Amino acid sequence: MNDSIRIKGANENNLKNITLDIPKNKLIVLTGVSGSGKSSLAFDTLQKECQRQYMESMAMITENVSKPKVESIIGLSPAISVDQRVYNSSPRSTVGTVTEILTYLRVLYAKVGLRPCPKCNTMVEPPFEVDADVLNFWDRDIGTEEDESNVFRDNEIPNTFSVCPNCKTHMPEIRMSNFSFNKPEGACPTCSGIGETTGVNISKLLNEELSILDGGVSIWHAAEIKRFSNTLQNAGRYFGFPFDTSIPIKEYDDFQRNFLLYGIYTPHFKHRFPDVKYPTSVDDGRYDGIVNIIMNRFKERANDLNYRKKIEKLLIQRTCPDCNGTRLREESRRVTIAGKSIIDISKLSLDNLSIWLNSLPSQVPDKWETILNPILSDLRQRIKRLIDVGVGYLTLGRTSFTLSAGEYQRLRLASLLGSGLTGVLYVLDEPTTGLHQRDTGKLIRVLRQLRDLGNTVLVVEHDMELMKAADYIIDIGPGAGKNGGHLVTAGTPKEIESCKESVTVQCLLGYIQAQKNDLPPSKDCISIIGANENNLRNINVNIPLNQFTVISGVSGSGKSTLIFDILDKAANQHYNGANVKPGEHTEIRGWEKINRVITIDQTPIGRTPRSNAATYTDVFTSIRTIYANLEEAKKKKLTLKHFSFNVPGGRCEKCQGAGVLTISMHFLPDEQVCCPVCHGKRFKRDILDIKYKGYHIADILNMTISEAMQIFEDVKPVYDRLSVMSEVGIGYLQLGQAATTLSGGEAQRIKLAKELGKRNSGHTLYLLDEPTSGLHPYDVVKLISLLQNLVKEGNTVVVIEHNMEVIKSANWIIDMGPEGGEQGGLIVAEGTQEQIARIQSSITGKYLFNNSSTM
Repeated sequence: MNDSIRIKGANENNLKNITLDIPKNKLIVLTGVSGSGKSSLAFDTLQKECQRQYMESMAMITENVSKPKVESIIGLSPAISVDQRVYNSSPRSTVGTVTEILTYLRVLYAKVGLRPCPKCNTMVEPPFEVDADVLNFWDRDIGTEEDESNVFRDNEIPNTFSVCPNCKTHMPEIRMSNFSFNKPEGACPTCSGIGETTGVNISKLLNEELSILDGGVSIWHAAEIKRFSNTLQNAGRYFGFPFDTSIPIKEYDDFQRNFLLYGIYTPHFKHRFPDVKYPTSVDDGRYDGIVNIIMNRFKERANDLNYRKKIEKLLIQRTCPDCNGTRLREESRRVTIAGKSIIDISKLSLDNLSIWLNSLPSQVPDKWETILNPILSDLRQRIKRLIDVGVGYLTLGRTSFTLSAGEYQRLRLASLLGSGLTGVLYVLDEPTTGLHQRDTGKLIRVLRQLRDLGNTVLVVEHDMELMKAADYIIDIGPGAGKNGGHLVTAGTPKEIESCKESVTVQCLLGYIQAQKNDLPPSKDCISIIGANENNLRNINVNIPLNQFTVISGVSGSGKSTLIFDILDKAANQHYNGANVKPGEHTEIRGWEKINRVITIDQTPIGRTPRSNAATYTDVFTSIRTIYANLEEAKKKKLTLKHFSFNVPGGRCEKCQGAGVLTISMHFLPDEQVCCPVCHGKRFKRDILDIKYKGYHIADILNMTISEAMQIFEDVKPVYDRLSVMSEVGIGYLQLGQAATTLSGGEAQRIKLAKELGKRNSGHTLYLLDEPTSGLHPYDVVKLISLLQNLVKEGNTVVVIEHNMEVIKSANWIIDMGPEGGEQGGLIVAEGTQEQIARIQSSITGKYLFNNSSTM
C-alpha cells in the first residue's frame, strides 16, 4: 500500500518540473511567498487530476476536461477541496439552514412546542405521539432546507389536532413547515420570509420644487413625461378631479400626491370614488402610480444588472413591519419551548445555544424524553463541531452572504468532521483567514482530528503557528511568478530549519520581522459616540489621527460592526450624501479634521472573468493607448476600442473576448476550456500583429505585473501604476487574470493599489479589512512598511487585523471583546502594544506578551 502521493514532473502554470513525495495520513502545510505556485500544485494539479480520474472511473466523458501539466501522480487518494468561495448568496440562506441546525430545531418545535389558544390564550401542548417518522428521522441523513420534504412529507402525516384544555378549541397540528421562512406555511406573508421589505425612496424620486412637465419625477425622460402627463390628466378628467401637471409637485394636496405615487387602485382612491367603474385603458385614465410602476419593473427585470443598479438608487430596504425582521408568521413566532420561541433561539450565538440545549431536559416534561433525546444528541454534536472550528460566536439567523469567505469555509469544515470519511485527501485554502490567534489553536485541533480519522490533510497556508504544528512542510518558491515554482524545501518543521534559501524558514526563525514606526501621540481623533449596533454595547471609541491603528479582538467581537457598519457608512453619508443608514450610534465627531475616507474591503473587484487587475486599476487604458498610437495600428485604422476585449471590434467574437468557453458539467462544477478560435488570446489575428517591443496586446495581459514593469519602464504613467501594484504584494499576478479567480485579499490589495496610484493630498482616513489575508509573512512585512508610509504622508490608517506582526507594528491598538457574539461588543483595552500586553483581560494582550521576545 502506498504511504505517499508521488508527483512527478508538475509544470502547471509557473511550476518548474516539480517532483515530490507527499506523505499520507499527515497534516501537511504547503507554503511559500504569495504567487510562488502553491495553489497551482494543490488545486490545479492535485485536486484537478483527482477530479479527472474520478470522472474516468465513472465512465464519464473527459475530453473537454484538460489534464494538468504533470507527468504522473501515483497514489492519489479521493480528494475533497475546501476553498474560500461563498456558494450561497441567497438572502434566504442563513447559518441555520446551511448547517441544518435550524431543520433540527423545527422538528423540535413542531413536536414539543407549546402554543397559545387563539380563543383564550391558554398554552396548549401538541398531541403526544411518537411516530415512526420521528424515530427513523435520526437513522438517515437529514434533508436540506430545499429537500426536507423527502424526510417529512406533510401528506404522510396524520391530521391530528391539539385541544385547548380550557375552552376545548381544536387546533390543527403544527408542522415543520410552519417554522420555515422558506415555505408558505411559515413565511411572513408581508415580506415572504425575507425579513425586509423594499420600498421607493420618495425623496429621491420627486423634486417637489418642480412640476411634472419640468422634470419633477426624476426617472421620467422627455417621452415618458409627455406620455404619463397625458395619462394623469386623462384620469383626472375620467374621475372628475383636477390634476395640473404644470404646477410644482409641492402644491398638490394629499389626495393628488397619493394619486401620483400610487395610482387609482389604492383603498384610499376607491373610497373616494366607490361607484365609478374603473377605466380599462391608459387613454381613459388607467394609471398604476409611479411607485407601483417602479416596483413592477424592478421585479420584471430582475436579471438586468444594469437596470437594477440604476433603480436601486431609488429603493430603500426596511425591516418588515409585521414580523420585525424575524421572517416567520405570527402563529409560528408564538410557539415556545421552555419559554423561548424559535426566533429567540435563532438570535443566540452557537456557544449560548449549546448551553440552552444542555439545560433543556430539566425544563420540559419527562414524557417528551423519547422525542427530545435523539434530537438533542445530534444537535449537540453538530454545534460542538462548529464551536471547535472557531465560529461559536455566529447566530443561526445570520444570513450566508454576510459571512466572510473564511467563516463559510469553516462551516464546511465542521460538516466534514461529521462525515466520518477515511482515506481522503483534504485540500484546504488558508483556513486561518479571519481567525484570531487564540482560535487558530482550535482549528489546529480540528485538522488533527481529520488526520487521525485516517485522512491526509493538505493545507495551503501562511500562518506560522499552523506551520509549526504541521507534521510536514512543503515550501514552494523561492520567489513569485516566474521566480517561483521550485521546490525550495520539504520536511518536518525541525528538518527544514537549516534551509537558508527559504524566506519561510527565515520568518519562522524570527529573522525577518516588521519594524514599528514610532510616532509621537496624536492630539486629534475621530470619536464614535454611543455605538450600539449588533453586539456593540453603547461604547465610545477614539481613533487617533495621523497614526497606524489596529482594531483587534477575537472573531465576532464587534470589529467589523464598529468600523464598517458604523464608521464607513457614516463617512459615506457625510462626504458623499449616500442613501445608506449607518449602524446605531449617537454621533461621530472629528469629520472636519480629515478630507475623505477610503474604505478598502475584500469584496470582489468584478463578478465576471472580464474584470481584472489591469482594467480595474485603469492601467489597461494607458496600455491600449500605446498600442493604438503605434504607426502600424494607425495604418490599419485601429483605434483604442480595437485593443479592448470587452467591446466588439478587435476581440474574438467566438468567446467574446473571454479567451475561454464555459461547459456545464451538470452535478460537477462548470469547466472552462480554451477558446478554439483565438486559443485563449482573446483578440482577432490582425490585432495580434500589432506589437510593442516585440509583444502583442495578449502577451501583455499574460505577463505578471512585475514582468510588465520591465516592458513599460520608460512609460511613466504605466510604470508608476504597476510599481504600486508590486509594492502592495501582487507583483506575481497576471495583468489579465480574471477577477473571479482572485482571493479576497488579492482583490483588496488591487483596490489599495488603485487608491495609492492617485495623488495623495494627506488627511485621508484609510479603513482596511484584514489586508494580510493570503499574504506570506515575508509579504506582510512589505505591506506593513507601505501602510506606515501612508501615515508618514499625513494620513490615518485603521486596520482590522488578527495578524500579530501587524498588531505589533501599530502605533495604537483598540482591542475588542472580551469574546465574540453576545459576550463581545466592549473595548477591552486600548493603547500601545506594551500597554495592551500588560492587560490580563485582553486575549490579544496575552499573545502580545507571549511574543514580546520577538518585538
